[in-house]
Amino acid sequence: MKRVIFFVMALLAVGTAMAQGDALLTNAWAVPTYYNPAAVGDTDAIRLRGAMRAQWVGIDGAPLTFVGAADMPFMFLGKKWGVGAVVQSEKIGLFRNLTADLQIAYKLKALRGVWTFGLQAGLLNEQFRGSEVYIPDDDDYHQGTDDAIPMRDVGGNALDLGIGVRYARPRFSAGISLLHANNPTVTFQGENGEAIGGSGSAEGATAKKYQFSAQRMLYFDAAGNIPIKNTLFEVMPSLVVRTDFTFFDAQLTARALYNKLFSFGLGYRWDDAVSLLLGAEIKGIFIAYSYDYHLSHISRASSGSHEVVAGYRLKLDFSEKNRNRHKSIRLM
Repeated sequence: MKRVIFFVMALLAVGTAMAQGDALLTNAWAVPTYYNPAAVGDTDAIRLRGAMRAQWVGIDGAPLTFVGAADMPFMFLGKKWGVGAVVQSEKIGLFRNLTADLQIAYKLKALRGVWTFGLQAGLLNEQFRGSEVYIPDDDDYHQGTDDAIPMRDVGGNALDLGIGVRYARPRFSAGISLLHANNPTVTFQGENGEAIGGSGSAEGATAKKYQFSAQRMLYFDAAGNIPIKNTLFEVMPSLVVRTDFTFFDAQLTARALYNKLFSFGLGYRWDDAVSLLLGAEIKGIFIAYSYDYHLSHISRASSGSHEVVAGYRLKLDFSEKNRNRHKSIRLM
């Protein structure tokens, strides 16, 4: 009951819901195209990645996120391009959201590196399971009905757009992107497309409008690859910073890569958690795991957050078609 009440409160009295949007993965470095469409085709391979994040384990209704991404480079009119697709599915309380985007990027050599300009377009689907709402009415602190809350399952779709730019050299990359650039707004409808009224509305009463807005999200990311002389180790720091121009969030990781096969490291989420990261890539098969220990009071109710990323990389041969081939700093 407490879980339902808590997440129902995410519906504001004005009828606009602000649910959790993009997930900030601890292993964000492993799924770069999820945050920036300009990251597609930044390797010389077909890259497939899938990620699952279970946040705040032990708390009912806590966010559970799945991300899938695929990208590859290709040549067109003698120029190198990148193409990709990314899908996210998330559950948080009574909310469900799904995003599915196609991505394309153009690459240009300049200033001793490669500049990439990317676009993405797709669908944002948001759902709210109003049929599972329960508000107790047997005490003085709760109202049994509330017109600000739909009491049936509702959902809707909206066009979702994003843009990004990226600069890469063999051992460094940085990018900036704006996701949900058009501030997509979903107007909830019932299963048959009808307008939705509140729980206390009578038949024939004016239907109340319920909406969800995905806020514009600005991302900055940077990553490096620093070999340690006379060893098989490399240090691979990465940083992701994001803001919706109201709040700020950041994820910093530092990993050590051994023999281009195994990695381990630590991470820090701004004002939230410390992380342990492990990973490996053998013959194109990739897997990574991370655990977040939360530093806030939420640790009293949760045992932490877990992430698993898995994927496959199939190398492409551009030796005769692309003299400007470059190696990604993200190769495990």
